[in-house]
Amino acid sequence: MSQTRETILQALSDLTLPDGGDVVSRDLVRALSVQDGRVSFILEADSPETAKRLEPVRLACEQMLKKLPGVDQVMVALTAHGPAAKAPPKPAAPAGAPPNLQIGGHMKPQQGSMKPSGVRHIIGIGSGKGGVGKSTVASNLAVALARQGRRVGLLDADIYGPSQPRMMGVNKRPSSPDGKTIIPLTAHGVTCMSIGFMLPEEKAVVWRGPMLMGALQQMLTQVEWGELDILLVDLPPGTGDVAMTLCQKSEVTGAIVVSTPQDVALLDARKALNMFEMLKTPVLGLIENMASYVCPNCGHEAHIFGEGGVKAEAERLDLPFLGALPISIETRIAGDAGIPIAAGEGPMSDAYAALARRFILGGMA
Repeated sequence: MSQTRETILQALSDLTLPDGGDVVSRDLVRALSVQDGRVSFILEADSPETAKRLEPVRLACEQMLKKLPGVDQVMVALTAHGPAAKAPPKPAAPAGAPPNLQIGGHMKPQQGSMKPSGVRHIIGIGSGKGGVGKSTVASNLAVALARQGRRVGLLDADIYGPSQPRMMGVNKRPSSPDGKTIIPLTAHGVTCMSIGFMLPEEKAVVWRGPMLMGALQQMLTQVEWGELDILLVDLPPGTGDVAMTLCQKSEVTGAIVVSTPQDVALLDARKALNMFEMLKTPVLGLIENMASYVCPNCGHEAHIFGEGGVKAEAERLDLPFLGALPISIETRIAGDAGIPIAAGEGPMSDAYAALARRFILGGMA
Protein backbone atom coordinates (compact mmCIF):
# COMPACT_ATOMS: atom_id res chain seq x y z
CA MET A 1 0.00 0.00 0.00
CA SER A 2 1.42 3.38 -0.98
CA GLN A 3 0.85 6.38 1.24
CA THR A 4 -0.34 9.85 0.20
CA ARG A 5 -0.22 13.29 1.80
CA GLU A 6 -3.76 12.73 3.04
CA THR A 7 -3.04 9.36 4.69
CA ILE A 8 0.12 10.71 6.31
CA LEU A 9 -1.72 13.74 7.69
CA GLN A 10 -4.48 11.46 8.96
CA ALA A 11 -1.92 9.31 10.76
CA LEU A 12 -0.23 12.37 12.28
CA SER A 13 -3.56 13.71 13.52
CA ASP A 14 -3.87 10.63 15.75
CA LEU A 15 -0.73 11.68 17.67
CA THR A 16 -1.82 13.77 20.66
CA LEU A 17 0.46 16.54 21.96
CA PRO A 18 1.23 16.71 25.71
CA ASP A 19 -0.65 20.00 26.05
CA GLY A 20 -3.60 18.99 23.88
CA GLY A 21 -4.43 18.84 20.18
CA ASP A 22 -2.18 17.26 17.57
CA VAL A 23 0.54 18.40 15.16
CA VAL A 24 -1.97 18.76 12.29
CA SER A 25 -4.74 20.64 14.09
CA ARG A 26 -2.12 22.88 15.75
CA ASP A 27 -0.71 23.69 12.28
CA LEU A 28 2.85 22.57 13.05
CA VAL A 29 3.48 20.53 9.89
CA ARG A 30 5.38 22.24 7.07
CA ALA A 31 6.85 21.13 3.72
CA LEU A 32 5.31 17.65 3.80
CA SER A 33 6.69 15.49 0.98
CA VAL A 34 5.55 11.92 0.22
CA GLN A 35 7.34 10.22 -2.65
CA ASP A 36 8.45 6.66 -3.45
CA GLY A 37 8.14 5.48 0.13
CA ARG A 38 10.01 8.50 1.56
CA VAL A 39 8.21 10.88 3.92
CA SER A 40 9.73 14.15 5.08
CA PHE A 41 8.38 17.25 6.77
CA ILE A 42 9.19 19.98 9.27
CA LEU A 43 7.61 20.54 12.68
CA GLU A 44 7.67 24.31 13.10
CA ALA A 45 7.33 25.62 16.66
CA ASP A 46 6.74 29.22 17.73
CA SER A 47 10.03 29.48 19.63
CA PRO A 48 13.30 27.57 20.06
CA GLU A 49 12.26 26.68 23.62
CA THR A 50 9.02 25.09 22.37
CA ALA A 51 10.99 23.26 19.66
CA LYS A 52 13.20 21.66 22.32
CA ARG A 53 10.13 20.40 24.17
CA LEU A 54 8.80 18.91 20.92
CA GLU A 55 11.79 16.60 20.41
CA PRO A 56 9.90 13.56 21.87
CA VAL A 57 7.00 14.40 19.53
CA ARG A 58 9.38 14.48 16.55
CA LEU A 59 10.72 11.05 17.48
CA ALA A 60 7.18 9.72 17.99
CA CYS A 61 6.18 10.98 14.52
CA GLU A 62 9.14 9.19 12.93
CA GLN A 63 8.52 5.94 14.79
CA MET A 64 4.81 5.92 14.01
CA LEU A 65 5.18 6.68 10.31
CA LYS A 66 7.91 4.06 9.84
CA LYS A 67 5.35 1.42 10.85
CA LEU A 68 2.96 2.39 8.04
CA PRO A 69 2.89 0.04 5.04
CA GLY A 70 4.79 1.37 2.05
CA VAL A 71 6.93 3.80 4.10
CA ASP A 72 10.66 3.05 3.79
CA GLN A 73 12.24 6.25 5.09
CA VAL A 74 11.05 9.06 7.37
CA MET A 75 12.80 12.36 8.04
CA VAL A 76 11.27 14.87 10.46
CA ALA A 77 13.10 18.10 11.33
CA LEU A 78 12.35 20.60 14.10
CA THR A 79 12.56 24.32 13.49
CA ALA A 80 11.33 27.51 15.12
CA HIS A 81 10.38 30.90 13.69
CA GLY A 82 10.80 32.89 16.90
CA PRO A 83 14.00 34.25 18.46
CA ALA A 84 15.89 32.24 21.03
CA ALA A 85 15.93 33.40 24.60
CA LYS A 86 19.07 35.24 25.59
CA ALA A 87 21.62 33.04 27.31
CA PRO A 88 22.43 33.88 30.93
CA PRO A 89 25.71 35.71 31.48
CA LYS A 90 28.71 33.45 31.66
CA PRO A 91 30.20 33.03 35.13
CA ALA A 92 33.65 34.40 35.74
CA ALA A 93 36.47 31.95 35.09
CA PRO A 94 37.86 30.39 38.27
CA ALA A 95 41.34 31.30 39.41
CA GLY A 96 43.98 29.33 37.56
CA ALA A 97 41.69 28.51 34.61
CA PRO A 98 43.23 28.57 31.11
CA PRO A 99 42.97 31.96 29.38
CA ASN A 100 40.07 32.53 27.02
CA LEU A 101 40.69 31.55 23.42
CA GLN A 102 40.49 34.53 21.06
CA ILE A 103 39.98 34.18 17.30
CA GLY A 104 40.97 36.97 14.95
CA GLY A 105 43.80 39.45 14.67
CA HIS A 106 46.41 39.95 11.97
CA MET A 107 48.46 37.04 10.66
CA LYS A 108 51.55 36.22 12.70
CA PRO A 109 54.93 35.98 10.96
CA GLN A 110 55.46 32.34 10.11
CA GLN A 111 58.22 30.37 8.46
CA GLY A 112 57.07 27.71 6.03
CA SER A 113 53.64 26.30 5.24
CA MET A 114 50.41 26.66 7.21
CA LYS A 115 49.47 23.08 6.28
CA PRO A 116 48.80 20.99 9.42
CA SER A 117 51.44 18.30 9.71
CA GLY A 118 49.03 15.37 10.06
CA VAL A 119 46.87 16.22 7.02
CA ARG A 120 47.56 14.39 3.76
CA HIS A 121 45.35 16.41 1.40
CA ILE A 122 43.73 19.86 1.63
CA ILE A 123 40.95 20.51 -0.87
CA GLY A 124 39.21 23.86 -1.19
CA ILE A 125 35.54 23.92 -2.18
CA GLY A 126 34.77 27.23 -3.83
CA SER A 127 32.29 29.08 -5.98
CA GLY A 128 32.22 32.33 -7.85
CA LYS A 129 29.08 33.50 -6.06
CA GLY A 130 27.01 32.71 -3.00
CA GLY A 131 23.78 30.73 -2.93
CA VAL A 132 24.86 27.85 -5.16
CA GLY A 133 24.99 25.24 -2.36
CA LYS A 134 28.75 25.15 -1.85
CA SER A 135 28.50 24.63 1.92
CA THR A 136 25.87 21.92 1.49
CA VAL A 137 28.18 20.09 -0.91
CA ALA A 138 31.12 20.49 1.50
CA SER A 139 29.30 19.09 4.56
CA ASN A 140 27.74 16.18 2.71
CA LEU A 141 30.92 15.23 0.88
CA ALA A 142 32.78 15.26 4.22
CA VAL A 143 30.20 12.94 5.80
CA ALA A 144 30.14 10.65 2.73
CA LEU A 145 33.94 10.30 2.85
CA ALA A 146 33.85 9.57 6.58
CA ARG A 147 31.23 6.87 6.05
CA GLN A 148 33.61 5.21 3.61
CA GLY A 149 36.33 4.96 6.22
CA ARG A 150 38.34 8.09 5.55
CA ARG A 151 39.65 10.38 8.30
CA VAL A 152 38.04 13.68 7.35
CA GLY A 153 38.24 17.25 8.57
CA LEU A 154 35.92 20.12 7.61
CA LEU A 155 37.12 23.72 7.98
CA ASP A 156 34.46 26.39 7.57
CA ALA A 157 36.52 29.25 6.13
CA ASP A 158 33.45 31.29 5.15
CA ILE A 159 34.09 33.65 8.03
CA TYR A 160 31.44 36.25 7.17
CA GLY A 161 28.73 33.63 6.69
CA PRO A 162 29.62 30.41 8.54
CA SER A 163 26.94 27.77 8.02
CA GLN A 164 28.67 24.52 8.97
CA PRO A 165 27.71 24.72 12.68
CA ARG A 166 24.03 24.54 11.67
CA MET A 167 24.54 22.03 8.85
CA MET A 168 26.68 19.67 10.95
CA GLY A 169 24.51 20.07 14.04
CA VAL A 170 27.24 21.29 16.42
CA ASN A 171 27.27 24.60 18.29
CA LYS A 172 29.61 24.12 21.27
CA ARG A 173 32.57 26.39 21.80
CA PRO A 174 35.82 24.47 21.22
CA SER A 175 37.95 24.02 24.28
CA SER A 176 41.51 25.27 24.66
CA PRO A 177 43.85 23.99 27.36
CA ASP A 178 46.22 26.96 27.11
CA GLY A 179 44.40 29.76 25.27
CA LYS A 180 46.29 28.94 22.07
CA THR A 181 45.69 25.32 21.11
CA ILE A 182 42.16 24.70 19.77
CA ILE A 183 40.48 21.33 20.27
CA PRO A 184 38.08 20.87 17.31
CA LEU A 185 34.60 19.40 17.54
CA THR A 186 33.41 16.17 15.94
CA ALA A 187 30.09 15.45 14.22
CA HIS A 188 28.97 12.55 12.01
CA GLY A 189 32.51 11.18 12.03
CA VAL A 190 34.00 14.47 10.78
CA THR A 191 36.45 16.72 12.66
CA CYS A 192 35.05 20.27 12.41
CA MET A 193 36.18 23.84 12.96
CA SER A 194 34.32 27.07 12.23
CA ILE A 195 34.39 30.69 13.36
CA GLY A 196 30.67 30.06 13.98
CA PHE A 197 31.59 27.92 17.00
CA MET A 198 33.15 30.96 18.63
CA LEU A 199 30.32 33.48 18.18
CA PRO A 200 26.54 33.65 18.70
CA GLU A 201 24.70 32.61 15.54
CA GLU A 202 23.22 36.08 14.99
CA LYS A 203 26.46 38.02 15.57
CA ALA A 204 28.06 39.59 12.49
CA VAL A 205 31.80 39.36 11.82
CA VAL A 206 32.89 42.88 10.88
CA TRP A 207 36.54 42.40 9.97
CA ARG A 208 38.87 43.67 7.28
CA GLY A 209 41.07 41.38 5.20
CA PRO A 210 44.03 41.08 7.60
CA MET A 211 41.71 39.86 10.36
CA LEU A 212 40.23 37.23 8.03
CA MET A 213 43.68 35.92 7.15
CA GLY A 214 44.65 35.87 10.82
CA ALA A 215 41.58 33.77 11.65
CA LEU A 216 42.36 31.37 8.80
CA GLN A 217 45.93 31.02 10.06
CA GLN A 218 44.66 30.21 13.55
CA MET A 219 42.14 27.64 12.33
CA LEU A 220 44.82 25.87 10.30
CA THR A 221 47.84 26.05 12.60
CA GLN A 222 46.38 26.18 16.13
CA VAL A 223 43.68 23.51 15.72
CA GLU A 224 44.63 19.98 16.78
CA TRP A 225 43.51 18.37 13.52
CA GLY A 226 45.29 15.09 14.23
CA GLU A 227 45.91 12.58 11.44
CA LEU A 228 43.56 13.22 8.51
CA ASP A 229 43.34 11.74 5.03
CA ILE A 230 41.62 14.87 3.76
CA LEU A 231 40.72 18.34 5.04
CA LEU A 232 37.87 19.94 3.10
CA VAL A 233 37.84 23.74 3.29
CA ASP A 234 34.49 25.45 2.72
CA LEU A 235 35.71 28.68 1.12
CA PRO A 236 33.77 31.95 1.07
CA PRO A 237 32.23 32.83 -2.30
CA GLY A 238 34.22 34.94 -4.68
CA THR A 239 37.94 35.48 -5.20
CA GLY A 240 39.10 37.27 -2.07
CA ASP A 241 41.68 37.12 0.69
CA VAL A 242 40.78 33.80 2.30
CA ALA A 243 40.99 31.74 -0.90
CA MET A 244 44.22 33.47 -1.93
CA THR A 245 45.86 32.87 1.46
CA LEU A 246 44.78 29.23 1.59
CA CYS A 247 46.15 28.48 -1.87
CA GLN A 248 49.41 30.39 -1.39
CA LYS A 249 50.27 29.31 2.16
CA SER A 250 48.82 25.84 2.74
CA GLU A 251 50.09 23.42 0.06
CA VAL A 252 46.56 22.85 -1.22
CA THR A 253 46.11 19.61 -3.18
CA GLY A 254 43.45 21.17 -5.36
CA ALA A 255 40.06 22.85 -5.57
CA ILE A 256 36.50 21.97 -6.51
CA VAL A 257 34.20 24.59 -8.02
CA VAL A 258 30.45 24.36 -7.37
CA SER A 259 27.98 26.19 -9.60
CA THR A 260 24.37 26.09 -10.68
CA PRO A 261 23.82 25.66 -14.44
CA GLN A 262 22.46 29.15 -15.08
CA ASP A 263 24.51 31.61 -17.12
CA VAL A 264 24.85 34.20 -14.32
CA ALA A 265 26.31 31.62 -11.93
CA LEU A 266 28.65 30.28 -14.61
CA LEU A 267 29.99 33.78 -15.27
CA ASP A 268 31.12 33.95 -11.63
CA ALA A 269 32.29 30.32 -11.59
CA ARG A 270 34.65 31.15 -14.46
CA LYS A 271 36.18 33.88 -12.29
CA ALA A 272 36.79 31.34 -9.52
CA LEU A 273 38.38 28.97 -12.03
CA ASN A 274 40.57 31.78 -13.30
CA MET A 275 41.62 32.62 -9.74
CA PHE A 276 42.72 29.04 -9.07
CA GLU A 277 44.63 29.05 -12.35
CA MET A 278 46.42 32.27 -11.37
CA LEU A 279 47.27 30.79 -7.97
CA LYS A 280 48.54 27.60 -9.63
CA THR A 281 46.01 25.50 -7.72
CA PRO A 282 44.83 22.43 -9.65
CA VAL A 283 41.09 22.31 -10.26
CA LEU A 284 40.02 18.76 -9.45
CA GLY A 285 36.60 19.13 -11.01
CA LEU A 286 33.28 20.96 -11.27
CA ILE A 287 29.98 20.07 -9.61
CA GLU A 288 26.62 21.17 -10.99
CA ASN A 289 24.28 21.81 -8.06
CA MET A 290 20.51 22.44 -8.25
CA ALA A 291 20.59 20.75 -11.64
CA SER A 292 16.90 19.82 -11.63
CA TYR A 293 13.80 19.73 -9.47
CA VAL A 294 11.38 16.79 -9.24
CA CYS A 295 7.91 17.73 -8.02
CA PRO A 296 7.06 15.52 -5.01
CA ASN A 297 3.36 15.51 -5.98
CA CYS A 298 3.37 14.72 -9.70
CA GLY A 299 6.94 13.56 -10.35
CA HIS A 300 7.57 16.11 -13.13
CA GLU A 301 11.23 17.06 -13.52
CA ALA A 302 12.01 20.72 -14.25
CA HIS A 303 15.37 22.36 -14.93
CA ILE A 304 14.74 25.61 -13.09
CA PHE A 305 18.23 27.03 -13.55
CA GLY A 306 18.93 25.59 -16.98
CA GLU A 307 20.44 22.26 -17.93
CA GLY A 308 23.96 20.98 -18.45
CA GLY A 309 25.75 24.32 -18.27
CA VAL A 310 28.42 23.19 -15.80
CA LYS A 311 29.08 19.94 -17.65
CA ALA A 312 29.51 21.85 -20.90
CA GLU A 313 31.91 24.26 -19.19
CA ALA A 314 33.96 21.37 -17.79
CA GLU A 315 34.21 19.83 -21.26
CA ARG A 316 35.20 23.18 -22.77
CA LEU A 317 38.01 23.59 -20.23
CA ASP A 318 38.98 19.89 -20.29
CA LEU A 319 38.29 19.57 -16.54
CA PRO A 320 36.62 16.63 -14.76
CA PHE A 321 32.86 16.90 -14.34
CA LEU A 322 32.19 15.37 -10.94
CA GLY A 323 28.43 15.14 -11.17
CA ALA A 324 25.04 16.88 -11.11
CA LEU A 325 23.00 17.16 -7.91
CA PRO A 326 19.28 18.00 -7.98
CA ILE A 327 17.36 20.42 -5.77
CA SER A 328 16.06 18.27 -2.93
CA ILE A 329 13.79 19.30 -0.08
CA GLU A 330 15.16 16.36 1.91
CA THR A 331 18.66 17.83 1.58
CA ARG A 332 17.46 21.22 2.80
CA ILE A 333 15.54 19.75 5.74
CA ALA A 334 18.51 17.60 6.71
CA GLY A 335 20.89 20.57 6.58
CA ASP A 336 18.58 22.74 8.69
CA ALA A 337 18.27 19.90 11.21
CA GLY A 338 22.05 19.43 11.48
CA ILE A 339 21.97 15.91 10.02
CA PRO A 340 23.51 16.02 6.51
CA ILE A 341 21.56 13.98 3.95
CA ALA A 342 24.73 11.94 3.31
CA ALA A 343 24.45 10.59 6.87
CA GLY A 344 21.24 8.74 6.01
CA GLU A 345 19.94 6.54 3.22
CA GLY A 346 18.26 7.39 -0.07
CA PRO A 347 19.00 8.76 -3.55
CA MET A 348 20.78 11.94 -2.37
CA SER A 349 22.91 10.00 0.10
CA ASP A 350 23.80 7.61 -2.72
CA ALA A 351 24.77 10.55 -4.95
CA TYR A 352 27.21 11.90 -2.36
CA ALA A 353 28.55 8.38 -1.73
CA ALA A 354 29.31 8.08 -5.46
CA LEU A 355 31.04 11.47 -5.38
CA ALA A 356 33.13 10.32 -2.39
CA ARG A 357 34.14 7.16 -4.22
CA ARG A 358 35.45 9.27 -7.12
CA PHE A 359 37.71 11.08 -4.66
CA ILE A 360 38.94 7.85 -3.15
CA LEU A 361 39.58 6.15 -6.50
CA GLY A 362 41.34 9.30 -7.71
CA GLY A 363 43.72 9.18 -4.75
CA MET A 364 42.44 12.47 -3.33
CA ALA A 365 41.22 10.96 -0.06
